Amino acid sequence: SKLKGACIERCTLVMAAFIWIFAGLSCATLSGIVFVLLRKKCKREPCQHVIPIPEDFDAEAEVVVVGAGVLGSSMAAVLARDGRKVTVVERELSEPDRIVGELLQPGGYKALKKLGLEDAVEGIDVHVVQGYVVHDIESDTSVPLSYPLDGCQRVQTGRSFHHGRFIMGLRREAEMEGANLLEGTVSHLLEDKNGSIVGVAYKDKKSGITKTVKANLTIVADGCFSRFRKGLVSAPVSVSSHFVGVVMHDCPQYKPGHAEIVLGNSGPILVYQISSEATRILVDIQGKMPHDVKEYMRTQIGPQLPEHIQGPFKSALEDGRIRSMPNSFLPPLPNPKAGVLLLGDAFNMRHPLTGAGMSVALNDTLIWRDMLREVPDLKDYRKVLQCLSSFQRQRRTSHSFVVNVLAQALYALFSASDEYLHDLRQACFAYFKLGGMAVSGPVGLLSILRPHPLILIGHFFAVAFYAVFRTLRSHPAWSVHRGVYRCTMIFTKACAVIFPLLGSELRTVFTL
Repeated sequence: SKLKGACIERCTLVMAAFIWIFAGLSCATLSGIVFVLLRKKCKREPCQHVIPIPEDFDAEAEVVVVGAGVLGSSMAAVLARDGRKVTVVERELSEPDRIVGELLQPGGYKALKKLGLEDAVEGIDVHVVQGYVVHDIESDTSVPLSYPLDGCQRVQTGRSFHHGRFIMGLRREAEMEGANLLEGTVSHLLEDKNGSIVGVAYKDKKSGITKTVKANLTIVADGCFSRFRKGLVSAPVSVSSHFVGVVMHDCPQYKPGHAEIVLGNSGPILVYQISSEATRILVDIQGKMPHDVKEYMRTQIGPQLPEHIQGPFKSALEDGRIRSMPNSFLPPLPNPKAGVLLLGDAFNMRHPLTGAGMSVALNDTLIWRDMLREVPDLKDYRKVLQCLSSFQRQRRTSHSFVVNVLAQALYALFSASDEYLHDLRQACFAYFKLGGMAVSGPVGLLSILRPHPLILIGHFFAVAFYAVFRTLRSHPAWSVHRGVYRCTMIFTKACAVIFPLLGSELRTVFTL
């Protein structure tokens, strides 16, 4: 069996070598196609939340940030530390309560430390994450995927926590650096006669009075339900499914320090610890939500879970609060309007299966911090626009390309909406079981420690060809024609998954 496994691994590596060449040629061809298709100028809807500037402003700042989430709070903290006068307007300054945004990948935690904001995770009962365990219900087997080692042969770790506690920690960091946090709802962006955004109007929560803040730069980071997005970018938001979540208590872990992904019959299920006693479980539901969610979770999801999770899951359904969240995808098209930046989930979203949203936000903040240090006058809109173009290029090569494509591609495989995607899912799981490069490569991408686009494309097509190999091997000689047909459909389906995602990322190259 060891010899057989070694032969399979060697065959896979040989196929991967050819795939690297194929992937490069495919990307070059696709880039040309995208360039031709996207020469038309994208049309944005007129923004209904932009009004002319008033005669007088109630306050002034260098930077005004709309939203005090992960990106808004971290950006406010680092800009204020650099000597900028920063005002943040947040609808609700009490501790938020969400069911996503609770897992920080090692690449995100590394960015948090580079930003000097690691104190935000101190004293909030964080859980150290060392990797994942993937459970396949069909084969009743599991495979661990541990994060890469550093130069001292120590596992590079991520963090998981209650989302609200982390946000409050970031807000404290922002206030300590001198940022001014205001509680109110931003109703409009303020536009001068040249069409540049010069601040915001907001309704103060305490007084109910509408006030204005003048700023050289406005950063819109008001989350996935942004009210200003449509007027600033043309990309539509698509919702593929919903995550339904509950909190389990005293749930044992299959492997200490590892989150868990269950490849269930109805879609992926994500399980991770968020404190010393609490564990979050997120169940992906496609299409229309069930009428009785609790009954659906109890009868359809419970039996699919690994045995060590079933007891705490049943208790959580009876005693806990069941909540849902849409899983959205939004490609990262930049907004070229002067005086305003659209960032965070308002700018770019992907399926939360890989738990990378906060890590992307922190890495984006890191890029902007370094670039804005070279722009002393934020009224220099030409310089800021140059920074925006550089930001798109840097984030694409450093993290966002891999994160966005990986999240959507993995979800397409793990949700397995047809028989050919199911074959790809089973091949992906078997690929992980090969170990070696078949694990270290994908985990390096997932952790955002080695987010190289060509490595992602190479491993994706390695899985596709491994699915083809497994399919041909399972068909006897007399039915080889059926095997060839199925292999053709599997590879066609793989291309149908990956190429639109590559196109959505490459589209940003030709937007600015």
